[in-house]
Amino acid sequence: MASEARPVFYFDIDNCLYSRSKKVQNMMGELIDRYFMTHLSLSQEDAFELHQRYYKDYGLAIEGLVRHHKVDPLEYNSQVDDALPLEDVLGPDEKLRELLLDLDTTKVRPWLFTNAYVTHGKRVVKLLGIDDLFEGITYCDYGAQSFVCKPHAEMFDKAQRDAGATSAEQCYFVDDSALNCQAAQNLGWNAVHFSEPDQPRAQQQAANYRIKSLQELRTIFPDFFRNAHTKS
Repeated sequence: MASEARPVFYFDIDNCLYSRSKKVQNMMGELIDRYFMTHLSLSQEDAFELHQRYYKDYGLAIEGLVRHHKVDPLEYNSQVDDALPLEDVLGPDEKLRELLLDLDTTKVRPWLFTNAYVTHGKRVVKLLGIDDLFEGITYCDYGAQSFVCKPHAEMFDKAQRDAGATSAEQCYFVDDSALNCQAAQNLGWNAVHFSEPDQPRAQQQAANYRIKSLQELRTIFPDFFRNAHTKS
């Protein structure tokens, strides 16, 4: 994409645009463990342990599967992310839509930034009723010969290129992952760690900003919103 003068505001999707209380991550974890058990012939305990190790080492379980087991990532996606019964737990979020509509798009460009494949990312925002409010999406391309994901620096570079941001200073980013926020901030991005009230507080702050509600973005970045007053 050609360079743009407006800054870009990157929004993570899962556990960020919807609450962890929806338990999508739990459902996804069960499907991932089942995939490990079925395709690697592992016990439930060994599948869980390997899943967690790959997530910790690579940021995504699928990256470990591709690196070490030559798994087809698109087949994995069809049996995990695309198999999630999201329609049962996600629906239109009017407060979130109001927040995003209030972004002054003459000053900033809303952009999706996810470690999921494009089908999952687009499915989630459509169910939330906000799919028309973003200028683009950067996703982990499972169909590529080799793919990268957050928190790797190459993924942030990709997001910057995709959106046409001319510098790291132009990039604003909110994510529920402390690791991703720390990586973004180390690259010069303006990172915001979204951590819901029931989440344990990290000993070390992952970013300059930490919020419990996306509504707090109005207060932190008032110039980006038509109405900077934080709404409950």
